[in-house]
Amino acid sequence: MDSSVSPTHGEQEMSVWNGHYECTCYHPLFVFNQFGGLERCSLRPGNVHSADGWDAVLKPVVARYQGNVSRIYFRADAGFANPEVYEYLEAEGIKYAIRLRPAVARPGLRSERWRSLLR
Repeated sequence: MDSSVSPTHGEQEMSVWNGHYECTCYHPLFVFNQFGGLERCSLRPGNVHSADGWDAVLKPVVARYQGNVSRIYFRADAGFANPEVYEYLEAEGIKYAIRLRPAVARPGLRSERWRSLLR
């Protein structure tokens, strides 16, 4: 799962300034399979966080595969490193790799919840 930037020109509906990408854009969200094929996507306004709406995009893909494959794996960047995503994946028995921001991954974390997730 990953988000991307899609710069726009003119005044398209949902096209909004994104300070991170420094442009007016859409901020679509994608789920790809292990072969690089697109499973599902969502066109979103340019000013949303990377993980906004993750569940509406990911859950239908998981539902389609559950019972049809022996294992489901999930990989995402640091924008998806939040407890709601972890809890959903763990509840569904999905193995995952989600990049952590360096500030979160460093030794001496204060939060017991984050330490338990890193084990």
